Amino acid sequence: MADDVSAARRQNIAGLRRFLDLEQQRDWMRGETILRDAEERSQSLELRLKYVARFEKLLRRPQAKQVLDILGRYGSECIPIPRRTERHYWSVSCLPSTPGKALVRLNASWMELFSLYADGEDIRALFLVHLSDFTADRSLDHGQVDEDFLKRCVIRPEDISYIFPRGEDIFGIKVRGFSSIGKFMAMPRALQAIRAFNLTHMNRGRNAYQASHCYRLADHMLGDGGD
Repeated sequence: MADDVSAARRQNIAGLRRFLDLEQQRDWMRGETILRDAEERSQSLELRLKYVARFEKLLRRPQAKQVLDILGRYGSECIPIPRRTERHYWSVSCLPSTPGKALVRLNASWMELFSLYADGEDIRALFLVHLSDFTADRSLDHGQVDEDFLKRCVIRPEDISYIFPRGEDIFGIKVRGFSSIGKFMAMPRALQAIRAFNLTHMNRGRNAYQASHCYRLADHMLGDGGD
């Protein structure tokens, strides 16, 4: 009886709190724990087949290997329990038709999390994070952006820039080049900020972009890719 009540309560909880309590989420964000994920993935065969042509088109792009490598890192390091939450709480789109000509884009709830674009034969990234994680005084003051820290996160200072998207605590970080993207994701403070933003939006409820999920890209993010 108690188990049935607990299960019913979990069904009424939005977002990741159905699977992880706030302490588990906080510990993962800080890199203090490894979360136990599901072994099997819940999949839609119809949706798996829907974006095969787009995925194969992406594979013909000169940036394909770099894109898949970065996605693999993002899937393993930046999304909590990615197998259990795939599609329903996050999704990845291949060559999305939305403006900007992204090669791939990740979403959660109604929010874009991360995008990769072609930059010549290299790639560039857009990370969406909380502004307060990148200001010197943890405020929302645009004039307090910690530019010295941002420059240390990349190979060359000119590889990084930023924008202020609409939203009170949203910050867009643009990183150019495969090597600089990798370095940015390896910086503990930057990685924690990416995780914090992703937790915020995965906790807001079901993903609104489930219908654009590309399973072939997700295969690479989850270590199931074979191409």
